[in-house]
Amino acid sequence: MTKADIIAEIASMTGVAKRDVTVSVEAFMKVIRDAMVNEENIYLRGFGTFVVKKRAEKTARNISKNTTITIPAHNFPGFKPSKSFLQRMKGEEVTSED
Repeated sequence: MTKADIIAEIASMTGVAKRDVTVSVEAFMKVIRDAMVNEENIYLRGFGTFVVKKRAEKTARNISKNTTITIPAHNFPGFKPSKSFLQRMKGEEVTSED
């Protein structure tokens, strides 16, 4: 499913114009992106958590040139689905929203 598919689905479900839904979806993605760049986690109850994960500095080898390089420590985004989301994916009955 692409962003355009999501926008079309939301527009058909809500009756809101695609133009307005596009603005909302873009704003939602910008808020998440900006928060994660600032190393903030985003908690969406009943859906999941967008978390900032940290990778430590490590050394790696370029085997074609036979050299060692250092990969600096960096952050990367991650997603952890909620329990109710996982239950739905497994086809189980959802006991409660978390």
